[in-house]
Amino acid sequence: MPTIQSRALRVVHERTYPLSTSDFGPVVDEITMADPDLVFICSYLADSIGMVRAINDRGFRPKMVGGAMIGPQNTPVKTALGALLNGFVSYDYWVPVPKMMFPGVREMIDIDQTRAVAAGVDELGHYVAPLAYAQMQVLEQAVIATGSLDDAALSAHARGANFNTVMGDVKFGESGEWAMPRVVQVQFQNVLGNTLEQFRGAEKQVVVAPNEFASGTLIYPYAAAKR
Repeated sequence: MPTIQSRALRVVHERTYPLSTSDFGPVVDEITMADPDLVFICSYLADSIGMVRAINDRGFRPKMVGGAMIGPQNTPVKTALGALLNGFVSYDYWVPVPKMMFPGVREMIDIDQTRAVAAGVDELGHYVAPLAYAQMQVLEQAVIATGSLDDAALSAHARGANFNTVMGDVKFGESGEWAMPRVVQVQFQNVLGNTLEQFRGAEKQVVVAPNEFASGTLIYPYAAAKR
């Protein structure tokens, strides 16, 4: 994996904050004083919301902002923040873009969304449902292939097998990682208001990396996406 040094990046500011933080204005003010080009945020649900709102409230405009934010993948967070998310880049596991329409995933999502409405949970289910279903498909196929529930037998089989899932073909590397990573980087673009329906498709959530799953182009700098 490329390091900060190999990418010639210089860290100009770094800080943490208590999980109890509710006012992120001072945090953003500190970052602004450092005048960074890139802002990489590692946050959970509540602080992701707080940081997005504070960055917008302060009119802070680095060249690129986002990173490892837990929250923007979830439907309630998307609808709560709406257009405030424009320009932010963060990770996701599955987005309804053409290159991620693996066999069976659309049918699985349709069933999940119907059940989600009745259960009162995430109505889109894009973030967790496809990956969780794929994990269960891997286990199912390994159990059938080995005829066993023994952990050692299942692990041995999984190391060399290829699994067909709603996340595409899955094969594991030497260290247990996915041989072909499926985590994507998504930029929110042209979000209008706070409606849920606009997030059912891929137009507002553009996969910008990796190239094999890309559905559009990164808007850079960040300020251009805020217009």
